[in-house]
Amino acid sequence: MTVSNGRDLLAIPGPTNLPDAVLQAMHRHSVDIYSGELVNLTETCLADLKTVFGAPNARTYIYAANGHGGWEAALTNTLSRGDHVLVLDSGRFAVGWGEMGRMIGLEVEVLKGSWQRAVDPAAVEARLAADKAHKIKAVLVVQIDTASGVVNDIPAIRKAIDASGHPALFMVDTVASLGCMPFEMEAWRVDVAMAGSQKGLMTPPGLAFVAANAKARQIHKTANLRTMYWDWTFREGEIHYQKYCGTPPEQLLFALRKAMDILLAEGLPNAFRRHALLAEATRRAVAVWAEQGVLGFSVGEPSQRSNSITCVTLAGPYADPLYDYCKDKCGLTLGIGLGDYSGKAFRIAHMGHINAPMVLGTLGVIEMALHALHIPHGHGGVQAAVNYLGEEVKA
Repeated sequence: MTVSNGRDLLAIPGPTNLPDAVLQAMHRHSVDIYSGELVNLTETCLADLKTVFGAPNARTYIYAANGHGGWEAALTNTLSRGDHVLVLDSGRFAVGWGEMGRMIGLEVEVLKGSWQRAVDPAAVEARLAADKAHKIKAVLVVQIDTASGVVNDIPAIRKAIDASGHPALFMVDTVASLGCMPFEMEAWRVDVAMAGSQKGLMTPPGLAFVAANAKARQIHKTANLRTMYWDWTFREGEIHYQKYCGTPPEQLLFALRKAMDILLAEGLPNAFRRHALLAEATRRAVAVWAEQGVLGFSVGEPSQRSNSITCVTLAGPYADPLYDYCKDKCGLTLGIGLGDYSGKAFRIAHMGHINAPMVLGTLGVIEMALHALHIPHGHGGVQAAVNYLGEEVKA
């Protein structure tokens, strides 16, 4: 017997749930790619991306690609073969960005970190201060690592770079954070930022975004890893198709326009507060479940737990059965543990098009699964989440 008939609920950290209005916006015929409506749509999307990135004076670029494409665009537009880059480890994804760099001809160094904690700014400062010859050309970090659930302090890392007196470019992956928490590219003096469409921006997978400041665009002029598809100079051309190096992904752009309309109508501060509330409600539930010592947080320090995704560890062979029960019996798909956490954790996404019924429903199914599978856990996790939201969201 199952209780899964009905609308499935996706609680994985990307792709996330889509607003119906975004889906509806995609369902239309193609239009002319050289003039008219689509040209204006591109202009407004590029402008609004500056707002979302917190980068009014940067240049923004849209690619028909996933986040990995955004990684490659950031690297190839600013670096040259043999350049040395420093990757700040806090999980799977910054390291993956570095692996991509190695494949395209960069010398990659990983500043070893942990899946359990954020990047240590003091360690960054020390490593850069030791690079007297300024061999390191770029520092790569994620704001939120989707695998570990760690959130990194981007302003603190910027201060560490400044304290070292190092001129390296500062590049930040905001795939799991943009639209979900504050990111102020210009105020925090980030040189290059990138993101994908499929998480906080509530758009189907298939679009990648890059924002570059004046420093990055100056260095771009001498970068020799440039290729035509990713190239910023080509995409800054006057002909509209150059913005996409070919035919624009029209239906995805229609979706993006509607999704950004929804996000900006809510207001970025309100969206950030919504994510913070729902994330803390999730953490309140997990804290109760963890009382028996089997479940726990992947990230030890509460301030370093992200507002996009909560990674929950399990001691013992429980992760796969819990995942299967939630999906097969209840119609809820959780995020699996990745990398170091494969078979040892599950992930709860609370990002993008998400509200209290969706989060509370997710938590309720997980608590039901814990009970059905006889996994030792503290009782009343969902009630703790309800109580927290009832106190914070006033009548």
